[in-house]
Amino acid sequence: MAKRGMSKYWFKHHKEDNKSCGHGCHCGACGGGVYFLGFIGSAVFYLQQSTTFWTGVVGLLKAAVWPAFLVYKLLG
Repeated sequence: MAKRGMSKYWFKHHKEDNKSCGHGCHCGACGGGVYFLGFIGSAVFYLQQSTTFWTGVVGLLKAAVWPAFLVYKLLG
């Protein structure tokens, strides 16, 4: 019985706190897909430019942090 009462409480308050951007995304989840596509694109670019194994590894690391470099250059 206690579980059923708790679930009613949770659903009632969860619906009130549920904020959406209007496209079915919650809490900024839409940006994750865009970031992932950017990661894949930059990883492909850096891997094509690499000539050795270690430059490929560095390229994958750069692909993971390229947004930080972009923001630094834009604001700096």
